[in-house]
Amino acid sequence: MPDLTVTTRVGLVAATAAGRRHAHTVAAAWPHARLVEGESVADALRTAWARCDAVVAFLATGVVVRILASLLGDKRTDPAVVVVDEAARHAVALLGGHAGGGNDLAEAVGALLDARPVITTATDAVGLPGLDTLGWPVQGAVAAVSRAILDGEPVRLIADATWPLPALPPNVRVITPGAASDDPAGHHDPAGDVAAPGDPANDGPANDEAADDDGYRVLVTDRVVPPDGRTAVLRPPSLVAGVGASRGVPAAEVAELLHRVLAEAGLDPASLRCLASADVKADEAGIRSTADALGVHLVTWPATRLATVDVPHPSEVVRAAVGTPSVAEAAALLGPDGRSDDATLLVGKTATAMATVAVARHAPRGRLAVVGLGPGAADLRTPRAVAELRRAAVVVGLDQYLDQVRDVLRPGTRVLSSGLGAEEARARAAVAEATAGRAVALIGSGDAGVYAMASPALEYADERIDVVGVPGVTAALAAGALLGAPLGHDHAYVSLSDLHTPWEVIERRVTAAAEGDFVTLFYNPRSRARDWQLGKALGILAAHRPPATPVGVVRNASRPGERLHLATLATLDPGIVDMYSVVVVGNSDTRLVAGRMVTPRGYRWRS
Repeated sequence: MPDLTVTTRVGLVAATAAGRRHAHTVAAAWPHARLVEGESVADALRTAWARCDAVVAFLATGVVVRILASLLGDKRTDPAVVVVDEAARHAVALLGGHAGGGNDLAEAVGALLDARPVITTATDAVGLPGLDTLGWPVQGAVAAVSRAILDGEPVRLIADATWPLPALPPNVRVITPGAASDDPAGHHDPAGDVAAPGDPANDGPANDEAADDDGYRVLVTDRVVPPDGRTAVLRPPSLVAGVGASRGVPAAEVAELLHRVLAEAGLDPASLRCLASADVKADEAGIRSTADALGVHLVTWPATRLATVDVPHPSEVVRAAVGTPSVAEAAALLGPDGRSDDATLLVGKTATAMATVAVARHAPRGRLAVVGLGPGAADLRTPRAVAELRRAAVVVGLDQYLDQVRDVLRPGTRVLSSGLGAEEARARAAVAEATAGRAVALIGSGDAGVYAMASPALEYADERIDVVGVPGVTAALAAGALLGAPLGHDHAYVSLSDLHTPWEVIERRVTAAAEGDFVTLFYNPRSRARDWQLGKALGILAAHRPPATPVGVVRNASRPGERLHLATLATLDPGIVDMYSVVVVGNSDTRLVAGRMVTPRGYRWRS
């Protein structure tokens, strides 16, 4: 969903001086928001509705409802509407909560005006993912199936592959290809549920249980499904249409051919992920216009890359013209990522006078989000981290870190917890779950890439999964903020744990930081089993900087029991330090100013 505060036109409507003040606050913060004027409030609101992608009305809810009631059309195309009261106490997502982004807009307006966002969509109220919030087109009996999910009625989710969906509540039974039981990790062929005449991929037997028409269903498929009043259909981005064309091909010819090919194959255009072609067609207006009309990207490949793909219908005529024996079939198989090994050609090349189309289905890829939770405080956890946790069906992490986030996980989330020392096992488990096609979040404290889980996980993750990194506030940054500004110039991070790194290597690195006069931060500085390394490291630094060099120790930064201790290289007692501490040693220019560590940037204007 686009960021409504940045990428779309937001119309602001106000009737009073207070409302206009709030509107000007929003307009000053968001470049695409503007105050809409009119001869009356009703005129201004109708103008904003007609011309903007979203509306924020600083009016009474009843007034907005009465003015807009006759204009309501389709929630998929109507603008989102948020209503803010005179005192800016509440930002109510009135219309387009999911499809239009109204819920997100209410949250953003609330954050800007210090107003409480009021979200009344049922799935959000109970912490469940709405079918229309998963980022895919959804068709069919969406309202009825959503109501059944909310009411706890049995609902079957029948997928033609294992897609990385978020956690679903226990009353939703997941059936994927090959499943012989209720195990959501299994597989099941739903061909009997979603069969379409002429579907070249529909060659599997129907499962009797899946074919039972009783009850509510969610089908996850790219195939055409007849409506029945009890089935919602999620359209995964599984299809790629390869397109070849003569120069100057009309857009109508490309679009008509593409839609005909899809219809004859029983495939729904809502599952198109992209169009694909040769690089020489990147500027072909007819192809680009078709992609724009479908709301998908056009991906192009060099002829030399297309020529490496085995296709059933190569053409020497095409090779002579563009340097590859296939454009449409090869491009469809390469898709957006250049991975033809996970693709199946469903429709071979089909041509008109000036256009050629082929369609391939690409297998889903699991998704691994490596999430940094920050140093511990919930308000230092990034919104993106929370979003990824709520997007995941499986969350993997250290037991004490999982305890920090259980309140943000969706109902039905599977949690894989383990203790200290099991980092490699956690990494392998997360990658295995993602490789099986699931949406997985692997969590760590601070930033997942800094002495945390990203490195071991990515050693095992291969091209079969998509990996998303979510940065977090590190313990060092939290400690630095508490101590003052000790990181104002060049600094080095060194872990003093010799469990995985020989002490000789650590010692060389500490020596290099000392000789380079870096501010030095020690992670894993001291434990019961490792009680001498910190003293040794401080001695190395003391040989290269004054005894009065400030040293800060922060224990449990941003967590309960947070404690700060300021000392110098000469006076610090390593005995007060443990594994919950970060030690920050200043460089030769670091000094204490009003009880805060400050490392000058060295600007000449300060001299």
